[in-house]
Amino acid sequence: MSFATVNVRDYNPVIMSIRHLLNLTSDHLRSLPILIVYLTDGCNSRCVTCDIWRSPRRNMNAALIDTLVDQIKPLGVRWVVLSGGEAMQHPEWAQAARRMRAQGAHVFLLTNGLLLRKQIDRVLSSVDEVIVSLDGGTAATYEAIRGVDGFDLLIDGIGMVRAGGIPVTTRTTVQRANFREMAQIIDVCKAVDVNHISFLSVDVSNPFAFGDRFGHDGAIPLAGMTPAEHHPPITALNREDVREFASLIDALEQRYAGDFASGRIAESPAKLRRMATYFGALHDDSPFPPVRCNAPHLSVVVEVDGSLRPCYFLPKMGKLSPNDRDLGVAVNSAAALNLRREYRTGGRAECERCVCPLHKGARSLLAL
Repeated sequence: MSFATVNVRDYNPVIMSIRHLLNLTSDHLRSLPILIVYLTDGCNSRCVTCDIWRSPRRNMNAALIDTLVDQIKPLGVRWVVLSGGEAMQHPEWAQAARRMRAQGAHVFLLTNGLLLRKQIDRVLSSVDEVIVSLDGGTAATYEAIRGVDGFDLLIDGIGMVRAGGIPVTTRTTVQRANFREMAQIIDVCKAVDVNHISFLSVDVSNPFAFGDRFGHDGAIPLAGMTPAEHHPPITALNREDVREFASLIDALEQRYAGDFASGRIAESPAKLRRMATYFGALHDDSPFPPVRCNAPHLSVVVEVDGSLRPCYFLPKMGKLSPNDRDLGVAVNSAAALNLRREYRTGGRAECERCVCPLHKGARSLLAL
């Protein structure tokens, strides 16, 4: 029985878990553990690191949502991430989330959090977990980075989600404007009972993620650049900042030892130090840290118009039309197979500088 012809009535969690694992043995997907859905490309933030808000807003249409809901069991989708833009700006986002949960998927809402308080009833009744972008430990820094005065609104919303019993992870994009506030961010998160506090480096070079940023924030293209031409944009840490960042991590390791040990701070001190290495590599002071990732063998990003990517940071590999009911065929197109082969063999320059790799091992893929 082929991946493309799995019948819902034949769905078996044990068999599908094995198919998840078999994905790692070739470039042809036999299942799809992770489905990332861009419900809308509209956004109510104005971030300095993202240009998606500059474009006219589009919402994913009902027919495409229907297709994705119908494919969850046949493809063995275990995790769904609702994203955007700002997913909560789609008028039917909560209904889509509930339908996906009804098919057995664990649904994450990836959000800037500005609508959490206003839509708290929908959140509590629709998703399993919430991931919130939190890019400052103070209102002033948050507004400088996100372009809106929403810090207090965001923190209130997180507190309401936690009071409702839904787990919350915060994700901070570490950059020059906020790296000194990491301790404040941790303290703010602990005060509202955040379950996991995560940090990742700002991306300054990827040409495919976060809208058409080139020409706005000074980011440089990957191809055709010599070391002398590297000019990290203002969002990246400079050399002096990198040294300060390394000392700051040492202090965090001591001050929050219990939170690192418990996993409340998602990244270990060693992983935070890899971030310092990444920023140093932007100045050619060291090689970029090795990236361990198998996301293209486990996930697909479906954009508002049905365009498909293997992950946030790699280019499009096809498109799913509203009349195409078989996502399993689309993710195994010639372009998709070629992209997986290229990243696996080191042929994608974007992967060397990836700030958000995803790796799932056999134990995670086989767990029921």
